[in-house]
Amino acid sequence: MMRVAARLKRVPTTNNGTNVAQNAFKNSTRRYLNTHSMTQYNDSDEVQQIRQSVRSICADFPGEYWRELDKVEEYPTDFVKAMTESGFLGILIPEEYGGSGLGLKEATVVLEEIHRAGCNAGAAHAQMYIMGSILHSGTTDQQTRFLPKIASGELRLQAFGVTEPNSGTDTLSLQTKATQNADGDWLINGSKMWTSRAEHSDLMLVLARTGDGSEPRGKQLTTFLVDMRDQPGLEIKPVKTMMNHSSTAVFLENVVAKKEDIIGGIGGGFKTVLKGMNAERVLIASECIGDGRYFIDKATEYASEREVFGRPIGQNQGIQFPIAQAYCELEAAALMVNLAAEKFDRGEDIGAEANISKHLAAEASFKCGDECIQTFGGFGFAREYDIERKFRETRLYRVAPISTNLVLSYVGEKILKMPRSY
Repeated sequence: MMRVAARLKRVPTTNNGTNVAQNAFKNSTRRYLNTHSMTQYNDSDEVQQIRQSVRSICADFPGEYWRELDKVEEYPTDFVKAMTESGFLGILIPEEYGGSGLGLKEATVVLEEIHRAGCNAGAAHAQMYIMGSILHSGTTDQQTRFLPKIASGELRLQAFGVTEPNSGTDTLSLQTKATQNADGDWLINGSKMWTSRAEHSDLMLVLARTGDGSEPRGKQLTTFLVDMRDQPGLEIKPVKTMMNHSSTAVFLENVVAKKEDIIGGIGGGFKTVLKGMNAERVLIASECIGDGRYFIDKATEYASEREVFGRPIGQNQGIQFPIAQAYCELEAAALMVNLAAEKFDRGEDIGAEANISKHLAAEASFKCGDECIQTFGGFGFAREYDIERKFRETRLYRVAPISTNLVLSYVGEKILKMPRSY
């Protein structure tokens, strides 16, 4: 198996031959050395190498890089290219298809470290979980045709067309329709909303209605892998938001999906999407953990150094206790993320763990961000400190990819067996 050590060969070395990532780890700011993490105590050597390697890559993309992109609302092309060339975006793709063949646990480490370093994986994280639909529900032919090119970066699979303007999170009520033509291919008509990165993707997974209404609701939808290139009926409109997330609305008019590019079979679309959503929630949760640790790192460092009235502000319990409380909640959330990823890699059902970990991590990162801003005072709102940018980014995940209320509804109904609330 091509393990992560092979990937580290791409990481530059110093004159004495030591790994730059290792030096970066040793010489990094004290937040990495002094902030204890309950989930890293049992990291394998391989996982430690992943953390160090990701940090070394992210060191080339400091706050100035992200601030400039945020200002003009541009896509972080160079960052995505670096992550692709490092092999990390293909970490879940099996080795026989050009990937690393590692698990969800390792993938969560990658995204966590990206966010802890002050970067944003939102521009590329979809490649990990959307690819999972092909890997787990696709045919051998589909896997052979697409996965090697996705792993190498020749094909970009970053767009997931599920949500619609009217149905929102009521996925079974979506209206986008696919009808078969005389050649056996499918013509898709409808619209999708909040389809991130559609402008920066070659392929898009599209969930569309194929049933006539006589089938059970869960079997009326089909997942198509659509080649977005050379599609005259495909229109993409950017949607401006409070964070630089490449959000779009997508309009489809007789967009062609090849008959051989149905993922999971006709009528199997909802089941296919659900499989990918659990992994997506765990991966997003790991980003929230990274954001939370970024905020805690910043807040503790600033509180220890900033002096007012002749003493560090962190000496005051009014500053110290809220940071400590946020940290406790973050570490509890990180343990749930870790549990969900490990169970997923063992092939176990993680519906409960995926939803709970996403909810806890999103709430914890938001609280960490809020306390970080409170600690910095007015400087927390200054763009040059990057905290306000990271706060805007992490706020998204209390709404997406699934809202807090829907997670709590799932917990109440599916886990606690209470009556359905909607």
